[in-house]
Amino acid sequence: MKKRSGLIVAALIVIVAAVAGGFVARRVERRIVTGTSADIDAVIEHDYREALSLVSNEYADEIDYEKASQAAIQGMLSTLDPHSTFFTRADYDKLKQDHDSQFFGIGVTILRHRDGVYVQSPVANTPAARAGLRYGDRIVEVDGKDAREWTSEGVSKAVRGERGEPVNIKVERAGALAPFYFTIVRDTVSQPSIRTAYMIRPGTGYIALTGGFTSTTGDELEEAIKRLKDEGVRQLVLDLRNNPGGLLKESINVASQFLPRGQTIVSVRGRERGEYGTPQTFENTAYDPEDFPLVVLVNRNSASASEIVAGAIQDYGRGYLVGETTFGKGLVQRVFSLDYGTGLTLTTQKYYTPYGRSIQRDYSSGSFYDYYVRHDPEDEPQPATPRAPTLAATPDARASVNEPTPTPTPHPPTGPAVKTAAGRVFYGGGGITPDIEVKPLDVSSKARARIFEAAFQFTRQLAAGQIPGLENYRAEKTLYGQFPRPTDYVINERVLEAFRAHTRRDAEANLTPAQIDADLDYVKLRIREEIVTAAYGNEAAIRALLDSDPQLLRALEVFPDAKRLAEMVRNGASQS
Repeated sequence: MKKRSGLIVAALIVIVAAVAGGFVARRVERRIVTGTSADIDAVIEHDYREALSLVSNEYADEIDYEKASQAAIQGMLSTLDPHSTFFTRADYDKLKQDHDSQFFGIGVTILRHRDGVYVQSPVANTPAARAGLRYGDRIVEVDGKDAREWTSEGVSKAVRGERGEPVNIKVERAGALAPFYFTIVRDTVSQPSIRTAYMIRPGTGYIALTGGFTSTTGDELEEAIKRLKDEGVRQLVLDLRNNPGGLLKESINVASQFLPRGQTIVSVRGRERGEYGTPQTFENTAYDPEDFPLVVLVNRNSASASEIVAGAIQDYGRGYLVGETTFGKGLVQRVFSLDYGTGLTLTTQKYYTPYGRSIQRDYSSGSFYDYYVRHDPEDEPQPATPRAPTLAATPDARASVNEPTPTPTPHPPTGPAVKTAAGRVFYGGGGITPDIEVKPLDVSSKARARIFEAAFQFTRQLAAGQIPGLENYRAEKTLYGQFPRPTDYVINERVLEAFRAHTRRDAEANLTPAQIDADLDYVKLRIREEIVTAAYGNEAAIRALLDSDPQLLRALEVFPDAKRLAEMVRNGASQS
């Protein structure tokens, strides 16, 4: 990280436009066109001082200068690209904590439901777990402030703070007549990149690298692979779905564990006259790679560092990619420290796959909302996706599992065609296209969104032992490190009838018996996910969901193809 106070000076041009209107902005533009660099600096400084003086003397109300300055800097960055961002002191501290794989808080996963933010699961061995927070606790106050209308992000920010400092939390618990009060002392909470790694079938390992690329990601992957090798792994699924990216260095460390030494993993290029303009290539220089068959899962939320790994694996034919076309973020940001504890990320380079594909999706037209929410101009805006990262698909999604292997997904040729290893052709300019496209479960339909919410509200009562005749489903304590057997918490007809009765009593559920009966498989999946979360924690729930995940099921079928492709590349052959 480097200090760049000069960037503050550059931001003044935006401040001028923000506080003095179009007249000053047009004058700056006219004079800059014909001036030298020194002239530009003088114009910016003069006009900024003039505009600031005018605002200070004439504006009708009191002025928050810090807020105005921050908004001006962000305004400047917003004219560049969607990923250059200014951070206040608090947000900059959080950014650094995220990159360090830990933060100070209480250790709990939370989710906003229709009437508030609820505890989904305390994290094992954290202050929240030790204090006794439970699945389904509704957070109503934090340090005496009413939190019932807060977002999940608002609650998360409120419970984070300095290590050793207490936070007071008031919750409402299903079945309890009075609220519970907790005073929890903040402590270090780890944020591992890899939260699920196990033998999903005999000889087949599964590693979910979904927690971003932080300073420990490469080491975490190496340790996970070592553990699975001790258990007899012969082929591996690497899950990069919903991984938003992170540190470039760690993406190189991850890809290096599958690609031979000396092979280029990614190249970066910046503006020619900039400090970071010299092109760079990054290779595997530190790892003896694994050679077992590999399948990589990706989706529309796999971005940045995830795409570096996926692109390198695909370019070299090292493994098969299954899922959806990735997000398309091929811009490299560097983090700069500014004075007074603030900071910013600034795009300094673009990255390219080993064979030269640009991954960055076009952002020159449309709004930033469209850029982040719609991957295709024909897409309709979608409601927020529920938290489960591996939820499978439409009711008939499983039917696609046994279809013949299709050709690579068609991709708009926004970039040049690039011939990769084994003669395969892909296009750049819009993310990484999977070898086999498999859609996830449509959880955004109105009926399924209602089922999602109703299943949580029902299971909150079920786990608290409040459903007559189903007291054996009570889950008072989370048993971390244990995983359900198929015979545990079976969602049978008695449970389904209790769910129907619950929705009849709950006017806000807005579900008819016909809607429930038309989608019983999804109802069962949702209720079991929730009760397993209550009983065993988030990791156990994710494993339970994977059993019905069509993208993973398809990935498990293509190992023979992935093996043949890798052997073809090693032998120097091309596809016909």
